[in-house]
Amino acid sequence: MATSAPVETVSTSADKAKLAGAVLLLVGAIAAFYVLGKQDLWVRVGALLALMAAAIALFFTSESGRQLIAFGRDAVRETRKVVWPTRKEAGQMTAYVFGFVVVMALFMWFTDKTLEWVIYDLALGWRG
Repeated sequence: MATSAPVETVSTSADKAKLAGAVLLLVGAIAAFYVLGKQDLWVRVGALLALMAAAIALFFTSESGRQLIAFGRDAVRETRKVVWPTRKEAGQMTAYVFGFVVVMALFMWFTDKTLEWVIYDLALGWRG
């Protein structure tokens, strides 16, 4: 069994600066939306979207952003390896689940009514 060694990334000061810049841009985007409160809505939304896009672009140039992109690619690659059920198999499994739910509902109802009869009628003598 081949296992890969864990990869340790060293966060450089430039990488930390990129992340801090992305956070500042994000905070600035939200602040700009409210500071421009007297402007038209399209100006406010445009400033918000432009600054958020800049924050996202700056984040994806950092090591954390590259790792997130690599994770997404790996997830897509693994998803393609999944053997998905056919339509017939999915329908059968759905029917099994619904059938099990109905059986369990009947079992719970029967148990509830039996306990109700034992406790109220036999033990306490309350007749409805």
